[in-house]
Amino acid sequence: MIELLTTVDSFVWGPAMIALLLGSHLFLTVRTGFIQRKLPLAIKLSFTSDANAEGDISHFGALATALAATIGTGSIVGVATAILAGGPGAVFWMWLTGVFGIATKYSEVFAAIKYRVKDHKGEMLGGAMYIWERAFSKGTEKTPWWAHVGAVAFAAFAAIAAIGTGSAVQASAMAGIISSNIPQIPVWILGIVIVVLVSAVIFGGVESISKVCEKLVPVMAVAYALGCIVILVLNAPYLGDAIGLIFECAFTSKAAFGGAVGSGLMMALQFGCARGLFSNESGLGSAPIVASAAATRNPAQQALVAMTGTFWSTVVICALTGVVLVSTMVANPEIQAQILASPTIFTGAQLASTAFANIPLFGTPILVVGMVTFAYTTILGWSYYGNRCITYLFGMKAILPYQILYVAVAFLGAIGVGDVVWTISDIGNALMAVPNIVVVLLLSGLVARETRHYVYEGNLNEIDETPIPVLEGK
Repeated sequence: MIELLTTVDSFVWGPAMIALLLGSHLFLTVRTGFIQRKLPLAIKLSFTSDANAEGDISHFGALATALAATIGTGSIVGVATAILAGGPGAVFWMWLTGVFGIATKYSEVFAAIKYRVKDHKGEMLGGAMYIWERAFSKGTEKTPWWAHVGAVAFAAFAAIAAIGTGSAVQASAMAGIISSNIPQIPVWILGIVIVVLVSAVIFGGVESISKVCEKLVPVMAVAYALGCIVILVLNAPYLGDAIGLIFECAFTSKAAFGGAVGSGLMMALQFGCARGLFSNESGLGSAPIVASAAATRNPAQQALVAMTGTFWSTVVICALTGVVLVSTMVANPEIQAQILASPTIFTGAQLASTAFANIPLFGTPILVVGMVTFAYTTILGWSYYGNRCITYLFGMKAILPYQILYVAVAFLGAIGVGDVVWTISDIGNALMAVPNIVVVLLLSGLVARETRHYVYEGNLNEIDETPIPVLEGK
């Protein structure tokens, strides 16, 4: 089964997917007028609220929930596994995916806000499934069959990916990082604790999830970044070699660390782009689901706020993590044989633990608490994504069974199905990304036109008066 899954993973993350992903990032960067240059404005906007805007949660609440679902195992253990599988060059491609992915995150969230709807309780619903449903139906006409297929495909793949990406992978990483530092605790006990902590929050809905994420994510992100900076100072004599190795392995077939890691440009591209998408979710279509619940005057406001998530998660956190891990391996040749003998998700966690252990007294606690917190909030954020997708497919009656399955899979992830789930999550991420990227590309003209009006012509505070339709039944 593992061999089959690995083959499928290599196929879906082959040249076609990488071309679609990177090509979309570049294309949308041009179409939006290099929206990345508006990052300072977007960061400022992240911390504002507006009583006149329509939505369920604040700008920052939506951003924190989206960041909770992105800054986690993808930014820490995901970087480590990318290095172990694709070589140090994967760090460069992760970073580049983040830089240009900012425009894709902006575009997909813009479209999601533009075509969001309300349920019968007045709560906001959005995401690629509603974009497909509404963008191509004219007036009172029904959605074309092909658009309906796109909507169902995204929702189905996203609901499946949420179970792997959001639940099992995070629980596995939590168990791995705790077990590598406190081996006395049985993993089944860790699994039960995770289930209890997750259940206590996710059954309260998006407001409950966003409140927890608003408090936990900023504190742990800052603490983790400071820890990385301390390690970089300690590894200062090796930084030049580490950065040189990252760039050299990104463009050549050079093997690293005694030939145990690195299989050329294609492997670095594959794992760098795959883990980059896993880290920042630009093009994946997940963040627009929660961004659609935000109180915003117009689509451009929340799209700007949302794109800062890619900046923080990949351009900053992943880059710091990558340089920290590579410089640690360069500085400590003795750990290479142990970690590289059998690279898995657990050796990825071990590599991160080894790096932070270099900080006296505080290093290991920062990593363990940070990793556990990040993974926990990621589980919360992805539970919301899965709930919204399963609601679209089967109605509200399906939410409770899905939530029960979600927490049950978290337990299974904790007790040891890590490598298999990472591979399944990679596959699921690719499959849900395709219908999302396609619909965003189809609407790129609309996004470009309205971005020019709102962002570049000084109308960012204008209220979009377009009525938000209310769904009946579901």
